[in-house]
Amino acid sequence: MSVVPDSLHPTRGRIVEERDDIVVRQVTEGAAIHHHPFFFVNAWDREMTFLVLVSHRTGRPQIWLEWQETGALVQLTDDPALAEWSVIPSKDGRWIYFVSGQEGKRVSPRDGSVEVLVAFGGAEMREAGMVGAAMGTTALSASGRYWAVPVKTGGVSRFWMIDTGRGTADVFLESPTIGHPQFCPDDDDLILYAGPMTDRVWVTDRAGNRRRIFERRHDMQWITHEVWRPGHRSVLFVDWPNGMGEIDVDTGAVGTVTGFPVWHGAPDPGGRRLVCDTNFPDRGLFALDLDGVSVPRFLHAPGASSQGAHWAHPFPYNDGPVTVHAPQHTHPHPRFSPDGRQVVFTSDRTGHAQVYVATLRDTG
Repeated sequence: MSVVPDSLHPTRGRIVEERDDIVVRQVTEGAAIHHHPFFFVNAWDREMTFLVLVSHRTGRPQIWLEWQETGALVQLTDDPALAEWSVIPSKDGRWIYFVSGQEGKRVSPRDGSVEVLVAFGGAEMREAGMVGAAMGTTALSASGRYWAVPVKTGGVSRFWMIDTGRGTADVFLESPTIGHPQFCPDDDDLILYAGPMTDRVWVTDRAGNRRRIFERRHDMQWITHEVWRPGHRSVLFVDWPNGMGEIDVDTGAVGTVTGFPVWHGAPDPGGRRLVCDTNFPDRGLFALDLDGVSVPRFLHAPGASSQGAHWAHPFPYNDGPVTVHAPQHTHPHPRFSPDGRQVVFTSDRTGHAQVYVATLRDTG
């Protein structure tokens, strides 16, 4: 698809809250689902030329951009089978990668041209459900050279590695479950992924040499929402609802970051601060100092419905998968911008999920 003038919709959004320390702007509107990529996926390119979002306003999920200089919202794809949580932009702004049906593709933000990089064959692609591996998130290395895509194929999940420079694609690892993959921001040869809910935190290199880096202390401990901490070669994880810990991937040392009830938490590009949402109860969005120097700072009350009643109860997965109703577009999933001055989040407080951006006037 080529980006044409008819797809341009000028907007700056409306201000929904303004204080001395923060301004919150609603980016999208309309009776449709809108959301940004995910809490551990960049929503902007490195230079913050555009903001990436997914919109259902045409009747099915498509990639849209908000160009930051003009405020224009532009529809970038018209793909009948786009997997909405697979979307991930390269830091250099050249490409946005996504899964479509049983193919892996990328689209140019500049002209809307699409390239097919890989065909996955007759796989079912994702596990059943709404959470974890069922979402179909993918991982792109910091350099943009490698794109890692888990593909559910019969009784196993196959981890595909696409070399975006050479144009090759191969399976480098098989496992019962591969969810929420993330390249280390400081190492293109180190990938974090989630195994089964009872045995969750794993890393692998691109050759498929995998290792568990954390084991639950007891069968009711709920480990979830892992994310890399930039500049530290460490993994932050949620011990729901008791706070957040940190794992040094080289030494295996595990420490406590905070007892604050982080739900989804993502660090800033420097690994100094974390932005998070909360649930049961919903206290709002907060910024935390990852070195524990200051107390958590309230940012905004998103008013999202944050669906998923299982979060209010003890760990439910000891006897295997359970069916949960947790539509991901109802969760805020806050994420810092590359310059650390803005936070993107999603909320359905208007009755439909919309994308919002909070600008922090004091980033100290």
